[in-house]
Amino acid sequence: MANPIMKQLFSDGDTILIEGPLRSGQCVTFDGNVVVRGDVNAGAEIVASGHVLVFGALRGMVHGGACGMESASVLALSLLPTQLRIAGHITCPPQGYYEHAGHKPEIARLADGKVVIEEFLA
Repeated sequence: MANPIMKQLFSDGDTILIEGPLRSGQCVTFDGNVVVRGDVNAGAEIVASGHVLVFGALRGMVHGGACGMESASVLALSLLPTQLRIAGHITCPPQGYYEHAGHKPEIARLADGKVVIEEFLA
């Protein structure tokens, strides 16, 4: 496992694996890292004290580092959340974002006190 983010994901405590999609109205709250194999649909929520990794489209609300972990990251194959939080920092996509968003892996993390989203290159 050469990628530093993957190393950190699995060394920062407990990790839960969710098999399949999260549908509208479903909420996962976990004290640790959350990995989802499937989409997180609009209206679904993930709240994790650690990192969040979605092998699918993330269209719902996500809160990584919910207990104040500012080193937390949120990674998805298609990052299109209604709201994204890392520790105490909140961001929403700007108007028109979804029209221009590509379907490529992206990672969100804090840099200089702001949530930044970058293409994820393994």
